[in-house]
Amino acid sequence: MGSGKNGTFDIQPDLEQWAYMWVWENEEDYARFKEKSWIMKYIQKYSTTNFTLFLQPKQSHGLWDKRNPFEVENKGIFTENETIIVLTRASIRIQKAADFWRNVPEIAKNFAQNEGFLYSIGVGEMPFFKQATLSVWKNENSMKAFAYRKNEHAEVIKKTRSQKWYSEELFARFSLLGYSGNVPVSISE
Repeated sequence: MGSGKNGTFDIQPDLEQWAYMWVWENEEDYARFKEKSWIMKYIQKYSTTNFTLFLQPKQSHGLWDKRNPFEVENKGIFTENETIIVLTRASIRIQKAADFWRNVPEIAKNFAQNEGFLYSIGVGEMPFFKQATLSVWKNENSMKAFAYRKNEHAEVIKKTRSQKWYSEELFARFSLLGYSGNVPVSISE
């Protein structure tokens, strides 16, 4: 997937940064893929730096291309100081795209200034219409303070519902199991 500048989805693409996302049943399947896949050989050959986050879904609702790849049977609870990773993904209605993108800059400009924020990347499989943000937070409380108590973000959430910007959306929360590669300092501290 391509990525946006400024750590969130952005109308301006970052042509030097790309993201891959895979869902595995177990670590053995991932190890086999990593060892034998031409995609992994391509990534290793052409990337100057890369990092991998290993995540375990704890909570997920909504759909990504008509299915939920992160569905969990029992909703997990995050401990008080547990790092939380949030994936927000949406298919933006073509007729609503201009209005949606007019509202993005206000949220994006201060995203990283929130207490407990560690890292984010905006990605998309289809520019302007299928967008996702993966954000890493110090704990669940800091994530919720941004998502639900920050006025600018709360207003955009209301507009999302009232103006029906999305034809499909998915929200998932993950535990961080580990990481490898050139992980941004903010995550590894």
